[in-house]
This record gives sequence, structure tokens and C-alpha cells, in this order.
Amino acid sequence: MKKKQQDFSHLSAKQPIGIFDSGVGGLTVAKEIKRLLPHEDLIYFGDTKHLPYGEKSREAIVGYSTKITSFLLEKNCKAIVIACNSATANALTEVLELVDDKVPVIDVINPVAEKVAYEIHNNVGVIATKATVNSGLYKKSIR
Repeated sequence: MKKKQQDFSHLSAKQPIGIFDSGVGGLTVAKEIKRLLPHEDLIYFGDTKHLPYGEKSREAIVGYSTKITSFLLEKNCKAIVIACNSATANALTEVLELVDDKVPVIDVINPVAEKVAYEIHNNVGVIATKATVNSGLYKKSIR
């Protein structure tokens, strides 16, 4: 099945990139984005009120993630980076539905799964939270 081409021509270089995580671990993602794109403005949302997401129910993670996504959209972000494995594993579909192709959404699982899928590995180990492992997204994405 061919993926439809998304049109993000309405986005401006002046708009910030939104990044969220369940805490401060995503600051490493923000730091790398800033290193690669030094002139970009970033909005970082570290949800320390609800951390860690890994022990929360899927419904709770979806709720937190969609609220944060709505906040970042209200802040006029031109892209949203989900820098949290548990949020990606449990709420990526809902975040994508909420964003509705208005801005690109970048997560932390699919790029890793894509890299692993194109290399030769007999075994792949994943160290992750219960919420991430139970979602099965790493396994599904690699396959």
C-alpha cells in the first residue's frame, strides 16, 4: 500500500518544533535537534506531573499525550516530536489522528525499528517500560 504524499507547504520556518516526553529524558532528543538545527526554536514539554508513563494505563498515556499534542498545536508548532517510548507505543495513532496531517509527527520507535529491520539480526533486545513492551509496537514495527 502506497503512503499518500503529505503537503506541509503551509508551515513556516519561524514556527517552533514541539517536543514532548513524560519527563526529562527527551531533553537528549531536544539537544540533538538543537545541534542539528541550531536556528530552530523548540518548545519542550516534560510531563513531570505524570511521570513515569511506563507504569500508567494505555488510556492514561493516550490522554496525557493528546492533551500535550493539543497544547503544542495551540503553540503553532510546525512539527511534533514524541520523545517518549511509552507515549509512542501507546498513543501514536491517537496523536496522528489529532494532528490530522496538519504537521509532521516524529516518534522514537519507528526510526529505530526501521534501522533494525534493514540490518541482519537474529535476536533483538529491547529495554523498555512495561507500557512500551506490552504495546508490541517494537515487534510490529520491525516486522
